[in-house]
Amino acid sequence: MLELYKDALHVEEILTRWYQIHKDQNYGAFINFVGIVRDENGIDGLSFDIYKPLLTSWFDAWQQKAKKRGALLLMAHSEGNVYVHESSYIAAVLSPKRRVALEMIDEFVEDFKAKAPIWKYDIIEGERIYADDRSTPLPGSGLLA
Repeated sequence: MLELYKDALHVEEILTRWYQIHKDQNYGAFINFVGIVRDENGIDGLSFDIYKPLLTSWFDAWQQKAKKRGALLLMAHSEGNVYVHESSYIAAVLSPKRRVALEMIDEFVEDFKAKAPIWKYDIIEGERIYADDRSTPLPGSGLLA
C-alpha cells in the first residue's frame, strides 16, 4: 500500500490505521520507520516533488519482492512542504517472522533513499532551494542514459 499526502504526515493516525487494518492477518511482526525533518543547516523544513508513475512502479517492484518473502510493505510520503520536527516518510513491513521484517525494512529504506523518484528542496526563509548536495541521480536517468 502506497499513500501520498499533501504536506506533513499524521504519524499516529497512519500507524494506528495500518495496525488496525493488518493486526488480525496473522503477521508476527510490524516494523516501521518514521523519517523526521531535522533542524539543521538553517532550514525551516523540506519540500518534496514526486514523479508518481515512476514511484508507483518502483514501489510495486518492492511489493513483489516482499510478497515472495511472505511480507507486506506499506509506505506513506509527503508531497509539498514538511517543516522541522514533522514527518515526511513512513515505511513499514509486516511479516510472519521478525527477521524478514527487520531485514526488509533496512533494505527498503536504503533503496528508497537511493532510487525513489522524489526530489527534495530545502525551505529557507520561505524559498525552495534544490538540495543538490544531498541528492543522488536516479539509475538510468540523464541525457545519455
